[in-house]
Amino acid sequence: MRTLSRFIVMWLAVFTAVGSIQAQTSTPIITYNTQFHPVLARKGMVVSQDMHASEAGLEVLKLGGNAIDAAVATGFALAVTHPQAGNLGGGGFMLIYLKSEDRVVAIDYREMAPAAATRDMFLDANGDVDNTKARFSSQSSGVPGTVMGLTEAQAKYGALPLSTVMAPAIRLAEEGFQMTWALSVSLSRFQQRLSDDPITRAQFFKEDGSTYSQGEVFRQPDLAKTLKEIASRGAPGFYEGWVADRIVDTIKASDGLIRHEDLLNYVAKEREPLTGSFRDYEVVTMPPPSSGGVHIVQMLNVLEGWDLKGLGHNSADYIHRLTESMKYAYADRSKYLGDPDYFDVPVTALTNKGYAGTIRDKIDIARATPSTEIAPAPSLPDESKDTTHFSTMDAAGNMVANTYTLNFTYGNGRTVAGAGFLLNNEMDDFSAKPGTPNAFGLLGGIANAIEPGKRPLSSMTPTLLFKDGQPLMATGSPGGSTIITAVLQTVLNVMEFDMNAATATARPRIHHQWFPDFLMMEPGHSVDTRKKLAEMGHTLETAAIGGRVRVLGATMTIIRRPDGLLSGSADPRRPGAHAAAY
Repeated sequence: MRTLSRFIVMWLAVFTAVGSIQAQTSTPIITYNTQFHPVLARKGMVVSQDMHASEAGLEVLKLGGNAIDAAVATGFALAVTHPQAGNLGGGGFMLIYLKSEDRVVAIDYREMAPAAATRDMFLDANGDVDNTKARFSSQSSGVPGTVMGLTEAQAKYGALPLSTVMAPAIRLAEEGFQMTWALSVSLSRFQQRLSDDPITRAQFFKEDGSTYSQGEVFRQPDLAKTLKEIASRGAPGFYEGWVADRIVDTIKASDGLIRHEDLLNYVAKEREPLTGSFRDYEVVTMPPPSSGGVHIVQMLNVLEGWDLKGLGHNSADYIHRLTESMKYAYADRSKYLGDPDYFDVPVTALTNKGYAGTIRDKIDIARATPSTEIAPAPSLPDESKDTTHFSTMDAAGNMVANTYTLNFTYGNGRTVAGAGFLLNNEMDDFSAKPGTPNAFGLLGGIANAIEPGKRPLSSMTPTLLFKDGQPLMATGSPGGSTIITAVLQTVLNVMEFDMNAATATARPRIHHQWFPDFLMMEPGHSVDTRKKLAEMGHTLETAAIGGRVRVLGATMTIIRRPDGLLSGSADPRRPGAHAAAY
């Protein structure tokens, strides 16, 4: 606890140091002269939420791998060393920029609903959502996509054999690694829930049920066997054969829905990336079923109409405009976003600059509009969740932004017997009942209703920036519903305020998601800023919850500087984050 306290005190000091301290007038002086120093490199860089995983990606870069190889190595290593969100049993999104082809590939490996899933499967006899069933039962698990997504990306765009790319992850699982402070604390915190499943208890705790301490060697032999099978056979080593048998047996034993046919029918999809612009920057992000990409572009379109730099970074007037833009975006999310294979998502309309202008015209720049007075747009212009993120770049100019998840920390807490990996609880990301909030307080409707084979809506927002046609930045974040706003503020810090990777990462953040109607603020925002925002009608959330400091997201960012150096920052909001470079 003393270590945790020191960590909190350090970051309160950091946030206070970088927080704006001038009077918040309509035209404040910008005062962010404190520059935090990023990690610099020339040949390659990997930034992730775990040191072992970042170093695994760097090891593969040094062996001649490209940014895609490094990303896949990092993804598999996180399944070993960061089981809170790193996974084989979950899903996510990957953006790849291929420098030689000057194009971006968007890979959707989000989970799919099993064939036996039904729209009302999580409603009780009274028609209310049974949250325990939706979040912690085996029925909460969607068909995993991570293994298919990572292996297909590596096969198509990597430079090394898959066995070489996966070797660090296999070594970490088989030989073990020294338990990190962050993982030890996390396992202790979730020990009761994880111990409800005897397989999970045996996987992550000692024989007497106690937690591994920092520095103790933690081995996962069952997981190592699964990783070896994938390294040898690729995706069929997971979706067929003995691993698939173990998945189905584990699911059946606890009344879950996934069957062999669901695993065999899983597909990772390459989708057309979503492209927007902000001033002279090109923003490339993930299309639906990510909601994040659409709303990043939508909010940037709204904000582009104001002189944000002139308002002053994190001034009350700046934060007010961000907050009001967020409200409208999350309102539209509740109605219009879902799996585009099942619902006609009006992407072009939502990201139309003219539509953004109508939102901007509705925003009162002096007063907060109550969320009850904001609704999803009745019509649009005609068409012409615990998670983790990692970013990679290589010397050739390739870059990857990848976000993947199990949904909750440790998913539904159930481990596949004999295979050593946790199952997701992504079915909760569907709208179990229109108008009823999910675990992150997000409202949804028919567009995100449960259907067999459908992918649940996600806030995951891997994002790439380009300037003058050249690759500039890869970023993304965990954080459930706060992912979108964390990424928005990080890219704005770079594009509008010319911050380096570390400063853009360290700046205190805010979040509003329409409902519930309150503005979350990290520590570091000045007292006068908070006072003015309250006077403008915003309801401010307290900085600490249950004695813990509230932080919003954890971006993992790499920027390619004009001199060719790579500049990276692993967000220290979550202990253990690490930038590995050479």
